[in-house]
Formats: sequence, C-alpha cells, structure tokens
Amino acid sequence: MSVHYTLNLRVFWPLVTGLCTALVCLYHVLRGSAGAPAEPPDGADSGFPLLKVAILLLLGYVLLRCRHFVRQRFLPGSSRLAGHSAFSPRSLGEPGLGILLESYYEHEVRLSPHVLGHSKAHVSRIVGELVRAGRARGSPGPIPGGALALAFRGDFIQVGSSYEQHKIRRPDSFDVLVPLRLPPLVALEPRSLGTEPALAPAFRSCFVCALKAPPSPSGASGGQWLRDCKPFADGFCVDVRGRRHLSAALVLRWFQSHLQRSLATVRYSLEGRCRVSLTPGGLEQPPTLHILPCRTDYGCCRLSMAVRLIPAVHLGDGVFLVAPPPPPSPIGPLLELPGGLRTEALWGVNTARQEQKLLGWLQERAPPGACYLKCLQLLKALRDLGARGLDPMAATQWGRILSSYVLKTVLLTVLLRQGAPAHAWEEARLSECLEELVQFLRGCLLRRHTLFHCVLGPGGAATEVGPLPKVLREAAPVDLLAAFDPHARELTAARLLSTWRRLPQLLRAYGGPRYLARCPPPRSQRTQGFPEDEP
Repeated sequence: MSVHYTLNLRVFWPLVTGLCTALVCLYHVLRGSAGAPAEPPDGADSGFPLLKVAILLLLGYVLLRCRHFVRQRFLPGSSRLAGHSAFSPRSLGEPGLGILLESYYEHEVRLSPHVLGHSKAHVSRIVGELVRAGRARGSPGPIPGGALALAFRGDFIQVGSSYEQHKIRRPDSFDVLVPLRLPPLVALEPRSLGTEPALAPAFRSCFVCALKAPPSPSGASGGQWLRDCKPFADGFCVDVRGRRHLSAALVLRWFQSHLQRSLATVRYSLEGRCRVSLTPGGLEQPPTLHILPCRTDYGCCRLSMAVRLIPAVHLGDGVFLVAPPPPPSPIGPLLELPGGLRTEALWGVNTARQEQKLLGWLQERAPPGACYLKCLQLLKALRDLGARGLDPMAATQWGRILSSYVLKTVLLTVLLRQGAPAHAWEEARLSECLEELVQFLRGCLLRRHTLFHCVLGPGGAATEVGPLPKVLREAAPVDLLAAFDPHARELTAARLLSTWRRLPQLLRAYGGPRYLARCPPPRSQRTQGFPEDEP
C-alpha cells in the first residue's frame, strides 16, 4: 500500500523560524569571536539587523496562520458552516472536517490501485490452480465417485469489497465462492424460514433445502429414486420433519477435507512463487487459505494474504447457498429451532452477484466524481476508530453489529431511497454525505428505521439486479439488525454518536504519517456469513 506524506504547516513554520533565528545568532557569535567590529560612525545599533530578521520571520508566520484560519472559517462544506446541532462533530481548531477527512482518507484508508490489482491477480492464480486440482481429483468423501459424487464445478467467484471498489487499508483479505456440483440424480427444494413464527430473529434469514427427484423423462418411481440417492443422502443430509435435507455442516466438512487433499497436489508447483497453508474453519465457518510471499519473491507487492474459500451451492440466477452466519450470541439449538429443525440443515444465502450489479447500476447513473463509495470507505474507518479503547468483548459486539455488510446495506438503502446518486453526492459535500449515512445508521440502531436486506423479499431491488429465483422473491423481508439485543443496539448507537462528535480529534490523533501501524480488522468486523464487504 502506497503511503502519501503531506507537509504539516503547524510544525514546519515554527521550525523554520527557530532555525533561521539560530543561524542569525550563530553568525553574530562567530563574527564577534573573530574580532570586535568598529563602532559605526552614525551610532547605529549593530543589533538592529538581528531584530529586523526575527520580526520579519514572526510576521510571516502570523500571516500564514491568519490565512489558514480564514480558509478554515469560510471553506465551503466546513463544519463551522454546517451549524452546531447536537449531531454535528465538535470541530475545535483547524483544519475543517472536510480537510481532515481528505487527509485521513489519503493516509489511512485509500488503497493503491496498483497494489490491489497485483493482489487480486495473485489470488486469482493461486485459487484457480487449487480449484482445478480439486475438480480433477473428484470426490474423496463418503461417496468414492460416480453419478452421486459431490465435486467442484471448476470455477470460482470473487466477491466482497476488494471487487466492489470499497475495500480499505490493505489488500490482505479476500472472499472467494467455490461452487459445488451436485449429482445429476439430486435436485433441491429450498425454502425460506423467514415466515416461521416461533423462530428466533437470528435465523430468519436462513434457508433449508430438501432433496427431491429431478424431472426425469423415464418416469422412475419415488421409491426407486430414494434407493438410488441413498448413498448421497447418508453422506450429506440430515432428517428434518421426515424429509432428507442437505446439511451445510456436512458439506463444509467434506469441502475442507477435499481442499486439504487438493492443496497437497499443488503445493510443490507453488513453492517457487509463494507458501500456502489452509486453516480449517470448523463446522460453522469456511476455511481460510493463507498465501505468504517466498523469500525469493522480489515482486513489488509482497503481501501476506488470507482468502476465505466459501463452498457454495447454486440456486440459479447467480444466487448461492452458503454456510449460515453465526448467531450474535451462543444460543441453544433446542430453544431457538422449534418444530424439528436442526442447525446442521440451515443455509445462508449469498447475493453478492446481485449486489455487484446493483452497485454497477448506481455507478452508471451517478455523475462524475460521485463520492458515495468514498463515504462507505470512511464509514468503515469511522467504525474502526470507534472500536479503539473497547475491551475485547465489547469490541467484538461492536464489530458484529457494525459489520461491513451492514454498512454497505446502509449505503445501498440510502441511495435507493434517493434514486440514482445526484448532485447531493458531489465530492465537495463529502462530510455532509458521511453525516447522512451516520444519521441513518444510528436511526436503524435505535429502531427508527428498519435496515432490510437489499435483495431478499418483495421489497428488494429485483428490478435493478435482474431476475431472481422464485424462493428469494417470495421470501419474507430480512431485518439485518433484528437479531441483536435492543440494549446492545442502543449502546452501539450512543458510541457511534460519540465517535462522530469526536471525529476531528480522532482524525488528528490517528491520521497522517505519524500513525503508520497497520493491522487487519478483527474477524468479527467482517461480514456475518456474507462475503466481506471488508474491511
């Protein structure tokens, strides 16, 4: 990541004044040590040149300070002209909030397109070789192979903020969907759980997928089909209400085992370019591929990268089923899943392709220089600043509530409410646009607004993103914040307001070249089961 340095005038001009004064004093000392000069005939004071130089330097410094004060006071978009409402940041001193945001964005938030492009290309090559090796190996799971084998489809889909132009800080974390190929004898019947009355809000965005026989011209009986697909059902399914349902936990366990074997196949061929290792994610989270640069790699972008490899089952129209997001807090499955439901049978839905189309649709209608993606990046940076000083448990809860996916949904919701981005999102109004997003997010936390999923349900942006599977169009609307405790949401809203009010002080404290510590955000601040929209 390239780092840009700017001149700090508050330090530079006093330093120049002191240095010039010291040089003049040194000159007079050396001149006096060489011999006492003759008394001027007109009786003029020999100390006058020193006094004159010091006064001129002092006047220059005062004029520069006055110019800077006038610029801050009358700058368009300055926080002083925005009024002194209870929500406005307390901009004590200079420069204005807009200038501070621009400086912080350049030093701490903005990604180098060169480094990001190299990182994405490197990830694409490594993951491509791994997926091709996995497809060639076939299925090493409970079914040895043949018509009922679960296998890699052979391609992969790059999702998340790195591919949507709003990633921040460092290009060191990526999300990749790895589509799986189901056996030809197996078809899925997905169903949304959003209408289950006794289900906890944390699981209302989940789906279950029952097995069914695909349309067959041969007209085989149901009993024969059950006997034929029994090996697949025993290896990858669980019983829910008397029917066999595809299990996300069992598929994830097979996926991690298959990846380990595939990695062993390509590890030797990758030794000259990088070092790779795979960290299993357990029964709930996908595995992470770690890519470390080799000692012999003298490329310009030597970064250590972490790639989440997410197994995905295609539903149609670019929509995939993935492992469900973890609940906000440990909840007993018997208490939260009534009616014979099992946590192993739950799936989440991934609509990253539709969200990419929605961002592209908005970008096509946006005027040149629209700053809405820049506002999203600064909103993520504001979240990271607000997490400073919290204990680990509170920081985890803060990151879960203000996940990158939630922040992206806030931006999409505000944009869709306003229509296509108009002059309101011009670069000159950066601080006002960011304040609008913070106010809407705070309203959602305080339940003044409802933050619905942008694609799911009848109120989603289906007309802008193209066709969707019927099960998604008919799904109940999903409130992304409903799963969190009301008290935790109120605390988060209060800290968000406090962080916004203290934003100028935080930007001065942690912005600029004086603060160059780089660390990836905690995993809790990544998306909750959705692709990182991360940071």
